Amino acid sequence: MELIRADYNNPQHAAAILALLSEYALDPMGGGTPLPENTKQCLIGELALRPFAFSILAYVDGKPVGLANCFEGFSTFACATLFNIHDMVVLPEYRGRGIGLAMLDFIESEARARGACKLTLEVLQGNEAAKRVYSKKGYATYQLDPKMGAAEFWEKKLSD
Repeated sequence: MELIRADYNNPQHAAAILALLSEYALDPMGGGTPLPENTKQCLIGELALRPFAFSILAYVDGKPVGLANCFEGFSTFACATLFNIHDMVVLPEYRGRGIGLAMLDFIESEARARGACKLTLEVLQGNEAAKRVYSKKGYATYQLDPKMGAAEFWEKKLSD
């Protein structure tokens, strides 16, 4: 297995990102619908414009099998950089081989090198396999006050 930080200007990396993200979108954990054509056409260029974005690619025998798209954010309470793992995918036939664990280690190393105070991610309640991987690496739900319960991830779509 080889892990690399993707270069958005490298055509092979760009193709791998789009192929893996397309697979993820079709999976029930990714929504179960194809990526919109506009996303396929514009995503790599948009990622390249954002210095606070980075992507990790995992290869097995030269084949791209894993992807994580990460974005820098900011923790006001810690007054420090944080990174959100926005997309995380390992192709189904490669799951259970430690690829996700290795990708999380790679991301953590990158975040520590940039002085980040924490990593965040979202996971569906029913995605038990992913939750096991994240738990092995120390990820957990969070709460500020146990009486108030765990934080929830909410959204409001502004366009279709």
